[in-house]
Amino acid sequence: MDIRIATDKASWDQFLSVQRFRPFLQSWTMGEVYRDLHQEPLRLIAYDGDDVCGICQSLIVPARRGAHLSVPYGPIFGNRPDVVAALSKELQSIAKEKGCKFVRISPFWPTSEHCIPSSLPSPLHLLAEHIWYLPLRAHQEWQNEGAKRSEEDILMAMRKTTRNLIRRAEREGVEVRPSDHPTKDLETFLTLHEETRKRHHFTPYTDSFFRAQVEHFTNENQCTLYQAHYQGTVIAASIHMHAFGETSYHHGASTHAFAKIPASYLLQWTAIKDALTRGDHVYNFWGIAPEGTRNHPFKGVTTFKRGFGGKLLELHESRDIPTNPLYYATRTFELFRKWKRGF
Repeated sequence: MDIRIATDKASWDQFLSVQRFRPFLQSWTMGEVYRDLHQEPLRLIAYDGDDVCGICQSLIVPARRGAHLSVPYGPIFGNRPDVVAALSKELQSIAKEKGCKFVRISPFWPTSEHCIPSSLPSPLHLLAEHIWYLPLRAHQEWQNEGAKRSEEDILMAMRKTTRNLIRRAEREGVEVRPSDHPTKDLETFLTLHEETRKRHHFTPYTDSFFRAQVEHFTNENQCTLYQAHYQGTVIAASIHMHAFGETSYHHGASTHAFAKIPASYLLQWTAIKDALTRGDHVYNFWGIAPEGTRNHPFKGVTTFKRGFGGKLLELHESRDIPTNPLYYATRTFELFRKWKRGF
């Protein structure tokens, strides 16, 4: 197996587009987003002869607790565990060369599949590990198989309360429309998002991140900014990525001034219908709280997301590969932070 630095966007995204799981965080475009944020993407591509058998996009994170190499929802490969081992070994070598304390891998595959050699469970997860998704094909799995589901079928599979709130938003006169100028209308989203952050006390992405992500994915026709209008005012908005046959609900925001108007429900339903029209096979709501947790940061959005129907995908836990003895001091500090945050 030959591991190289990737230089061709087309072959990278082509490989990603035919895999079972195709997280847009491993797309070439997402790497360009990180580049705008001064985090240089490191793209590794694995070859078996002339055939691509795996890809892995990582970032050097210059954290105060010590620089580390981060792999968001990667590596991506077929059904070949040897690719995981080869890419992990190369990442470890690069991390040492770059002076990183460890490699943090947040894989996008189910808990029972594959392993990462020489690794430990991460004290803090890098990304959501409990994914709520809505299959848009009759096969009912995270696969591009089976006939397209109908809108009526999806509506009937929702929680009754969710279905009623969608219809109530329509009766109240809420109109959800995709923005014709996402980069311009993003400023309205950012205002709503700051209000939402203050209301729910979470750590947000930076405005620079939102701007870079919307700009790059809009240029690829892979991003939609939805706005819910009510009485002449935008009262809720959300950002959705749609790449490789999957739609991902990535960011949402709303104002408390119209808290009794269920605009967010109609907003999600509009995005789901658009995903069906595009022929996508999965609508990804992203993270929810695990069963049995009481203080998890995702607890507040879990009931909302589950109400649309769907299935749970439990991802393999985030793993660390130590590359410096100082990693263990960082590990102790992060275990404390995990406890304090309620995870």
